[in-house]
Amino acid sequence: MMQASRYLSGTWVVKCSAFLGYAFLYIPIISLIIYSFNKSKLVTVWGGWSLDWYVALFNNEQIMAAALISLKVAFISATLSVILGTMIAFAISRFGRFKGRMIVSGWITAPLVMPEVITGLSLLLLFVALESLFGWPAGRGVGTIIIAHTTFCMAYVAVVVQSRLASLDTTLEEAAMDLGAKPPVLFFLVTLPLIFPAILSGWLLSFTLSLDDLVIASFVSGPGSSTLPMVIFSKVRLGVTPEINALATLMILIVAVGVGVAMWQMRRQSRTR
Repeated sequence: MMQASRYLSGTWVVKCSAFLGYAFLYIPIISLIIYSFNKSKLVTVWGGWSLDWYVALFNNEQIMAAALISLKVAFISATLSVILGTMIAFAISRFGRFKGRMIVSGWITAPLVMPEVITGLSLLLLFVALESLFGWPAGRGVGTIIIAHTTFCMAYVAVVVQSRLASLDTTLEEAAMDLGAKPPVLFFLVTLPLIFPAILSGWLLSFTLSLDDLVIASFVSGPGSSTLPMVIFSKVRLGVTPEINALATLMILIVAVGVGVAMWQMRRQSRTR
C-alpha cells in the first residue's frame, strides 16, 4: 500500500512538473499567436479579432525583402551544410584512424562550443583579410552570410550523421559489397537511404539555426543584406507591434510544418523497414 501511494505521488509530481514545463514554454507562444490577430495597435490591449496586421506585414517591403534573404540563406546554407557535414561524418566513421583525424574532429566540434560573438568576429576578420589580399569577397553581403552559416551549421550535421553511422548495421553494406556493389553504388543505394532520417534532421536543424541566427549575421552582413532576425531586432528595440507578432506566428507555422513533414517521413521509413 505504501509503495502504491509513493508511486501515485511520484507520478503526480512528474505530471505536474511536465505540465508546468510545457505551460512555461507554450503559453507565451500561444499568447503571441492570439495577439497577432489583435485589431488594436497596442500589443497589451485587446481590440477584437482582425487580419489587418497580416495585411500590413505583407505590404511591408523591408520585412518581405529580409524574409526572402533569410529563406534564401537558410536554404543554401542548410543544403551545403548537409553535403559537407555528411562527407566529414562519413570520413570520420568509415576511414578509421587516418592521419589528422583528431584535428578534423576538433575542427568540426569547435563551432558547437564556440561563442557566436567569437565566431562572427573571427569570420569578419577573415573576410576583411581575404578582401585585402585577393579582392574577394568584395564587401559583405548574402554570400558571406551563407559561408558563415555553413561553417557552423555543418558541425551540427556532422554530429547528427556521425551518430547515425556509428549505430548503423555494417553487415548490410558488407552484403552489398559481396554482391558486387561498387563504392558509389553502395553509398547511394544502401548507405544513403539508411542515414536519410539523420540527413533530413540535420538539414532541418541547419535551416532553423540559419533562419534564427542574429549575432553571426550581424558581423558578416553588409548594406542591403539584412536578414529577418536583424530587422526584427531593430524594430523590437523601438517597441513590439502586432505586425511583429504576425511575423513570428508565420515563422512558427513554417517551423511546425517542417517538423511535421520530417516526423511523417521518419515514421513512413520506419514502417517500410
